[in-house]
Amino acid sequence: MQNVAEFKPKSESINWSTLIFVIVFHLVAVTAFFTFSWSNLAAGLLLWWVAGSLGIGIGYHRLLTHRGFKAPKWLEYTLSVLGTLALQSGPLSWVTTHRIHHAFTDTDKDPHSPRNGAYWSHIGWIFRGTAQLQSWATMQRYCPDFANDRFHQFLNKYYYVSTIIVAGGLFAIGGWSMVVWAIFLRTVVGWHFTWLVNSATHLWGSRRFETRDDSRNNALVAAVTWGEGWHNNHHAHPRSAKHGLAWYEFDINWIEIRILEKLGLVSNVYAYSDRQVRDEPQSEAIELTPLRDAA
Repeated sequence: MQNVAEFKPKSESINWSTLIFVIVFHLVAVTAFFTFSWSNLAAGLLLWWVAGSLGIGIGYHRLLTHRGFKAPKWLEYTLSVLGTLALQSGPLSWVTTHRIHHAFTDTDKDPHSPRNGAYWSHIGWIFRGTAQLQSWATMQRYCPDFANDRFHQFLNKYYYVSTIIVAGGLFAIGGWSMVVWAIFLRTVVGWHFTWLVNSATHLWGSRRFETRDDSRNNALVAAVTWGEGWHNNHHAHPRSAKHGLAWYEFDINWIEIRILEKLGLVSNVYAYSDRQVRDEPQSEAIELTPLRDAA
């Protein structure tokens, strides 16, 4: 089994497939500005919300990674599929990387620590090292709660298939220009917004809690990530499905989770409040993995 010492965030080898993929998406995304239409913009915005909020923020992050609430399997699988539309890797790989980040935040073992430079924490980390190419042993170690789930294993291996299917539908509806807007441009914008959580919210912003890392609350990042930018709040209380703790900390992902709860679709929603003690237990999923004592 791979141990933590084998995790190499800054390996010298370049992940050429990832590098070429990202470059191609950026180049095609630029052409979107020559094919504007309101229908293309609407399609892009809709898929940005579906992939970025429902898929990544609620599905990959607050449900799968931190188990901030419970959902029936059909809903968990649906949110996971929506998360694949962001093209940020499959659920097992994404959750493994994020749990390692929480276990070793802002240290040499953090996959995307800003202490290695803003460029590295924002985008450089996906081009080198193992953060985007997790081994099966590492995924089993950090995702024991769902690593053996066959549906998630399939999604992790073929996470790009959902995007191909959606792209086909978009082409049938609005032609190539709609694909460029709702797949290429939307994906690139979504990537950078998500990467701002890794970089900007560990560099700039305010700190409500004195955590052991450099996490910060950043309103601008929160605005473009559906509430994920209240990062200091999140690192202080990672299990909490509620990241925006003050009235002015707008957290759309939390509002959507509350709506799902009101509809009876999710349960056991954990939300930190100022009335609670600050050292509440971490998420069930993280507690199952020997994160810190394996160094």
